[in-house]
Amino acid sequence: MLRETVSTPMKPNLLFFFVDDQRFDTIGALGNSHISTPNIDRLVAGGLAFTQAHIPGGTSAAVCMPSRAMLLTGRTLFHLQAEGQEIPAEHVTLGECFQAAGYETFATGKWHNGRAAFARSFAAGDQIFFGGMEDHWNVPVYHFDPTGRYEARLPQVRDPFYTNQVEWRACDHIESGVHSTNLFVDAALDFLDRRDPQRPFFLYLALMSPHDPRSMPAEFLARYDPEQILLPGNFLHQHPHDTGALRVRDELLAQIPRQPGEIRRHIAEYYAMISHLDDALGRLMARLDALGLSENTLIVFTGDNGLALGQHGLMGKQSLYDHSLRVPLIFSGPGVPQGQRSHALAYLLDIYPTLCELCGVEIPASVEGQSLLANLPGDPSLRESLSPRESLYLAYCDSLRGVRSQNFKLIEYASGVTQLFNLAADPLEKENLAENAAQAAVLADLRQRLCRLRDAWDDRRHPQGARFWEQRPDLASI
Repeated sequence: MLRETVSTPMKPNLLFFFVDDQRFDTIGALGNSHISTPNIDRLVAGGLAFTQAHIPGGTSAAVCMPSRAMLLTGRTLFHLQAEGQEIPAEHVTLGECFQAAGYETFATGKWHNGRAAFARSFAAGDQIFFGGMEDHWNVPVYHFDPTGRYEARLPQVRDPFYTNQVEWRACDHIESGVHSTNLFVDAALDFLDRRDPQRPFFLYLALMSPHDPRSMPAEFLARYDPEQILLPGNFLHQHPHDTGALRVRDELLAQIPRQPGEIRRHIAEYYAMISHLDDALGRLMARLDALGLSENTLIVFTGDNGLALGQHGLMGKQSLYDHSLRVPLIFSGPGVPQGQRSHALAYLLDIYPTLCELCGVEIPASVEGQSLLANLPGDPSLRESLSPRESLYLAYCDSLRGVRSQNFKLIEYASGVTQLFNLAADPLEKENLAENAAQAAVLADLRQRLCRLRDAWDDRRHPQGARFWEQRPDLASI
């Protein structure tokens, strides 16, 4: 049980801006000259960007579900309850933690980790979506329910041309014709206008964008001509190995083998959704400025996972390549160095203790993440060593395991395939060095790290981990 602490006006406010499926390399200021993100760029200029922020992977094809559970609890992948559908009471959520520290907590947007966990995490909220994905223009949402039950349902006939079958949607209203990004950001703006000025706030805003179905206001789509979109440098017509997820829903969103024109269209729509959410972020930042809150508000911008969109012949995020695992992570506000970047290895689950440190809040015992700001304040030259992590453990369901060092990545497939990439020389992960005799020592070292981290993460105690390692007995004795 966290002890109740007395809040003071000196505690910074916290705005957590969480996007859905946005990859690490989709920000203008961080190297993508083909996308327009002026407001995210402003955060980069005024804050600290982690260029090597990762998720570990996932135990579900709906990768966002365990990813969000890790973020919200600060716990590692195999120390969640199941796949993160629910968060048990003994895992103190980020919202609970900041409530106990005296913060006014408010949430809006997507929540994929159970009603009970949401109810105990936030004292208020609005436009709450319990689910994974939906039509952006007709989102089934709830107003805040102080009972925490969220039991209301509304009827729907999904295909009225062919059936009168009634289905019941989990929601108490639908604001038809309002895009999800605007729906959630407007709720956040309303909260900012009516918040308690005597208390610091924790505003958790979780978008559904840029997740498919990728639809956005026409003005943003018009900015990107598919004919002018460049194919990724690691585009393939088809993935050469069985990832264990080649027929999940995400992979069926485009023709197989992949067609260049179709991939360009998907990327154009993806960029358009990101520019739209960037515009919405600008509205929030302008309101903070107008209310005199900017100087004392810590903003976190991050995402739940990446997306392939044609890279390696894949469309989704059910792999261990960088396009699926790496996400944007930017901190901006009080206590954060301005205009700096760290290439230190980081997980999303490290955000929880980092925010506690920045805001002077006690870190719950259930949190397993490592603060990214352990060496701040101090000499900016220390920023490369903000995280003590030397390696990252990576996993997808029962089919893939991997380990990432600063310069190399190892991916082992349940089928027996091994991939080794020199990320410093080959950031697009195109050349497999696993059979290169000159890299034998690197391969051996990474396999040893893989097995050490497997045990530290209790992978084999999880049913999916047990199945993977049973299929790779050749790795068991390393």
